[in-house]
Amino acid sequence: MALPMRAIALTAITAAAVGIGTWATVRYVAHPRPGGPPPATIGMAPAPPASPDAGHIKATLFYVAADGQRLAAAERDVLVAESPSEQGKRIIEAMLGPAPAGLVSAIPAGTTLKGLYVGERGDAYVDFSASLRANHPGGSDTEILTVYAIVSALTVNLPAITAVQILIDGHEVDTLAGHVDLRRPLPGNRQWMQKGTS
Repeated sequence: MALPMRAIALTAITAAAVGIGTWATVRYVAHPRPGGPPPATIGMAPAPPASPDAGHIKATLFYVAADGQRLAAAERDVLVAESPSEQGKRIIEAMLGPAPAGLVSAIPAGTTLKGLYVGERGDAYVDFSASLRANHPGGSDTEILTVYAIVSALTVNLPAITAVQILIDGHEVDTLAGHVDLRRPLPGNRQWMQKGTS
């Protein structure tokens, strides 16, 4: 009889130990140490903080000022892209939209962007549809403003771009309207910006 009594006692002690261990584990998980993460977040990466500007940048775009003689800057929200080429495309596409009140687009109506490539030396090659030249009103001042609205939008917003060459339908062109030499990439030039434009 001694043997069964010892077995019963051992079984009772083991059950009690397992019960206490289970209770302690449940209590620890339900009530973690002060300062520790809540149980639901253990092993999970923290969520990034929400930002109202997530996914956008403030880009400075350029339009013809009311006097028709200078470029005026206007800030627009532009979607963020991973590379300078993609970001440049989004900036130029934003400029192809309607101009802000009081300003005029420097790019002729009907113009579309066909592509944009940034070389290793920081030269950007921007390919437009034939409408950029076919619909251009002409005149040396207007041509200068068109060219430098494009050049400035890229060089001001993207440090990776130092100069811009305009292409038409994938080809180099001498000029848009007979005045500005487009046979090479042009660096930014603040001379054409309205006073006070950064």
